[in-house]
Amino acid sequence: MARVQIIAANWKMNKTIPEAVAFAREIVQGVDFTGVEVVLCPAFPALGPVAEAVSGSPVRVAAQDVFWEDQGAYTGEVSPVMLRDAGCRYVIIGHSERRQYFGETDETVNRKVKAVLRHGLIPIVCVGERLAEREAGETFAVVERQVTAAFAGVEEAVAAGTVIAYEPVWAIGTGKNAAPEDAQAVNRFIRELVGRLYSPATAAQIRIQYGGSVTPENAASLLGQPDIDGALVGGASLKVSLFAAIINAASKALL
Repeated sequence: MARVQIIAANWKMNKTIPEAVAFAREIVQGVDFTGVEVVLCPAFPALGPVAEAVSGSPVRVAAQDVFWEDQGAYTGEVSPVMLRDAGCRYVIIGHSERRQYFGETDETVNRKVKAVLRHGLIPIVCVGERLAEREAGETFAVVERQVTAAFAGVEEAVAAGTVIAYEPVWAIGTGKNAAPEDAQAVNRFIRELVGRLYSPATAAQIRIQYGGSVTPENAASLLGQPDIDGALVGGASLKVSLFAAIINAASKALL
């Protein structure tokens, strides 16, 4: 069974509610979604309005982060219950910016993964090495540690339906993307790792994105790789024309 390409727009701390809604409406009205799953990831205040704007379309909505408790005295945090109520289907967990600026660890990533799965949401688990780690030849060791920790205690029955996003930290927002063959090598390693953690069947089913300076110019070469099942797009997702071009590249990669 072929894996459906998943193209997600991580807007990070950009777009007001009106801007986010306008973007969502343009995407719904102007993009061919044949064979591709499209996910929009606005900031927390825009989640509900964007979910309403894409209602009835194939477009799904994701949050950029989550807390692991359902409710309580956690000022400033948002629970998986709230995200589901706001219309989310996916949740980005462990993005390198969360790890770098906000103290996210392998342990908290795991707690968040289990929390969203408990409420029927799908985690997009981000993993990837820093430049110093890459130059030291530690890419595979870092990725293995992060993936293994993220899925600790997660049952195979739900693991197969999750998404992993390989995002080399040195490529995020820098304009430098991993060469397609290098990204493919890491994604293949992740798939083989999932096979060891669970089973070959689960490894064959799980979707593994690439993220890190994905553009309309390099999308086709990246998405054409056998173990790259989509993209987590940052900067290029802020303009409808650029994001639509990446979606189109994903559709063509299936041909």
